[in-house]
Amino acid sequence: MLIKTVKEKIHEAMKAKDEVKMSTLKLLLSELTNAEIAKKRQQLTEQEEIRIVKSEVKKRKDAIFLYKKAKALEKAEREEKELEILKEFLPEEINDSELERMVDNIISETGAGSVSEMGKIIGLVMGKTEGKADGKRVSEIVRKKLEELN
Repeated sequence: MLIKTVKEKIHEAMKAKDEVKMSTLKLLLSELTNAEIAKKRQQLTEQEEIRIVKSEVKKRKDAIFLYKKAKALEKAEREEKELEILKEFLPEEINDSELERMVDNIISETGAGSVSEMGKIIGLVMGKTEGKADGKRVSEIVRKKLEELN
């Protein structure tokens, strides 16, 4: 699924002589292919593909933070370009109000009432969002909602 799209984008980047885009997409293709090989050549599900892209996005975010901390601004800038390229392959994020509504529903369904149940709620929310919400955002909203109950 995504592998075909990435291959097409690599071809476009080669024609445009966009070295950053080409190398970023080749790395992504490599990660997707390696995951498929690990599954014994079975096609990856959309969730698995999103997980891989999110992993690559997280690597870029971490690298940007470290490069900026080390004052290596050129490297940080390249990582930011790579991050933007990778974000194209992620589904659109759920907005905060929709996410809060989802968290409220899950809290009422499960009867959760304390921060100690946060992990369970986060897991259920992440399952329902199907990769369309950042775990950190979900965690913050769940914590806020559970703290409001007390």
